[in-house]
Amino acid sequence: MAAELVFVGGSIFEGLGKVPRAASVAVAAGRIERVGTADEVADLIDRTTEVVDIGGGLLTPGFIDAHVHPVYAGNAMMRCELHGLVSAEDCIAKVAEYAATNPDVEWIGGGGWSMEGFPGGTPTRQLLDSVVADRPVFLPNRDGHGGWANTRALELAGVDANTPDPADGRIEREADGTPSGCLHEGAMALVSSLIPSPTDEDYDRALDLAQNYLLSLGITGWQDAILGEVNGRPDPLDAYLRAATDGRLKARVVGALWWDRSRGQEQIDGMVERRERGEARRFRATSVKIMQDGVAENFTAALLSPYLDACGDHSTNSGISFVDPTALKSDVTALDALGFQVHFHAIGDRAVREALDAIEAAGRSNGDSDLRHHIAHIQIVHPDDVPRFAALGVTANMQPLWACHEPQMDELTIPFLGEPRWRTQYPFGALARAGARLCGGSDWSVSSPDVMWGSHVAVNRVAPPEEREAIADPFLLSERIDLATALTAYTRGSAYVNHLDAVSGTIEVGKFADLALLDRNPFEGEPEQIYSARVSATWVEGERVFSAG
Repeated sequence: MAAELVFVGGSIFEGLGKVPRAASVAVAAGRIERVGTADEVADLIDRTTEVVDIGGGLLTPGFIDAHVHPVYAGNAMMRCELHGLVSAEDCIAKVAEYAATNPDVEWIGGGGWSMEGFPGGTPTRQLLDSVVADRPVFLPNRDGHGGWANTRALELAGVDANTPDPADGRIEREADGTPSGCLHEGAMALVSSLIPSPTDEDYDRALDLAQNYLLSLGITGWQDAILGEVNGRPDPLDAYLRAATDGRLKARVVGALWWDRSRGQEQIDGMVERRERGEARRFRATSVKIMQDGVAENFTAALLSPYLDACGDHSTNSGISFVDPTALKSDVTALDALGFQVHFHAIGDRAVREALDAIEAAGRSNGDSDLRHHIAHIQIVHPDDVPRFAALGVTANMQPLWACHEPQMDELTIPFLGEPRWRTQYPFGALARAGARLCGGSDWSVSSPDVMWGSHVAVNRVAPPEEREAIADPFLLSERIDLATALTAYTRGSAYVNHLDAVSGTIEVGKFADLALLDRNPFEGEPEQIYSARVSATWVEGERVFSAG
């Protein structure tokens, strides 16, 4: 039988942790039929076969993003999109432009502002009032852990000097206690819960926009890290089911059901029902997302010892564990017993330890479940906990693009972590050396989902110049990993986390032909140029779903 598609004339990266090799790949019936020399695939080529010349590029398995928020990202793209803007002036100009061109929008939403553009990382209501005073405005920041509200939004929400901070958040305040316009973590819901919900049509369009963008970056699968109603945003689950059922969903997707930290195990029955309902073709809702802490920049990441204050002295704040650590062990044990994978958000070293402790407790109670629990972000990891990832079979879900010097890191994080703790950040190299399994994600729309940019930082520990003006000093260069390890994390590693490693994540005979073609081979040339490799085409089961130009 002739192959429908054959790749010839170049190098392939198989996703097996090795450097590329010269080879040809034949695809038949949506699967990889043969991998070998040009002569070894020649008999599968006839006049009906599409032959693709790899040339000086590189054929790789389709990338898989193990921590991403496509529906939310697509929804933001349709509104006041601030991602990529750094200065307060640029953000305000964009808000003013959006308000002027959308006079009938009741609430102005969107978001993506960067903390580094504002003193102390906290913008004010007065700044928004200067361009929009008559309508409510609420804009989450780029990491989704803080929101920026104008005075009208705060008034409609009834948030004033007498409003207490919620247990899982904080209201930034002026000297007299009046809310200043910045809301952290759980405090965001005080305002965001009032925003009109997107319609089904909005979410369908958002998913389509996001998928097209991800496919253009060679991403053929992902794990959506939040399926649930969070901070006033509707649950994306039904949007995925509609797209999967009608065939619009090309990628292979696992959804992580949101663990409501204000509730306990009474929510598990509902998760079981949603898991049963949440399966259609290339989509499965089989994971549970537990956000165990916040972020370091707003001092809500959970630390083993207190943050430093602005003077360099120890404060009394060690961050927030959103789920009580004792309850967390019981919760994870119960989820594990029911066959749920647990996907943790853990930024601080205490949160990472609490997640590891919970997984260890589940293993003692239930035995080895092969559910492939994973901990995302792993920003600050105590050295004693690094070997526990391999020992417990926990995958380290890394977002490499963050592991570099930038103003948010240098001004809002390092000074408040202090010596030597700041040097324990993003220990990808230490985890790899200790035998931990790595997978790769982006947290888009928090940061770019471009795998080549993420890999660039993983190797160089310097931001790609395309992302922002790069700071030349590498960030903890001893924690770098090589390019083969980085790309393996984004392919085989993430396929493993999604329980798709039997059918995708590597270029091997019998697996689905989910493939990406780069326009250059990033293993050739200088490591400082890794970021410049672009995806020229993407295939899912042998179907071309993206072509550059």
